[in-house]
Amino acid sequence: MKPIVVLATRNKDKVKELLDLLPDLPIDFKTLNDFPGAPEVTEDADTLEENAAKKAKSAALYCGRWALADDTGLEVDFLGGKPGVLSARYAGPDCSYADNNRKLLAALDGVPYEKRTARFRCAVALASAGGSTVIMEGRLEGFITREPLGSRGFGYDPVFAAAVSGAPPERGQGPARTLAELSPSEKNAVSHRAAAIRKIIPYLRRLPATQPGAPSPNNSADPPPAENGRRANGSAFGGKAV
Repeated sequence: MKPIVVLATRNKDKVKELLDLLPDLPIDFKTLNDFPGAPEVTEDADTLEENAAKKAKSAALYCGRWALADDTGLEVDFLGGKPGVLSARYAGPDCSYADNNRKLLAALDGVPYEKRTARFRCAVALASAGGSTVIMEGRLEGFITREPLGSRGFGYDPVFAAAVSGAPPERGQGPARTLAELSPSEKNAVSHRAAAIRKIIPYLRRLPATQPGAPSPNNSADPPPAENGRRANGSAFGGKAV
């Protein structure tokens, strides 16, 4: 019997990307669409890590299964790290991806490329029904373009160019492309979400079919967290509370 892990989201774009990043695992993945009564979680925490943990714990408790959640933020240096934890609702509570991108580009109107540095940060949380949680982080450095470019991806992908060279991503100054111009496989090779998922996979590989214990990436009772990762809230992970 395979363990069941609930992807704690109803966002079809995020579900597709997560499943693309989690191939060949002996796990039966579900989403919140398989649990229509699962409550919506208000992402009102102060950090990405806290939001990811909140969503994972809520889904795990309701579904009685392991649950995986993420929260992602775009941090623009010229804007003092904004939109950050408010990235998904930067332009308002019911805004679209295009609304967010328009507001961001307007805030950076006239700002030269060398001052348009930014990064994506992604926090991924894996929670048990008992509330134990492990959290990993991934990040991707880059620049904000002057206009949306590309038709793939979602969110801020059309205005974020990964820093794949030392030159800013102005046309003719290097090979950098926006995430929306990359193929899914190209994006998944470099993205912030992919980096975080790679760190959580060792825990996923060792999940039991039921939940008598907590995920561990090795045979140690208290495994050390991976780089940029931490365990939280529960002796099963040997970590401190988030």
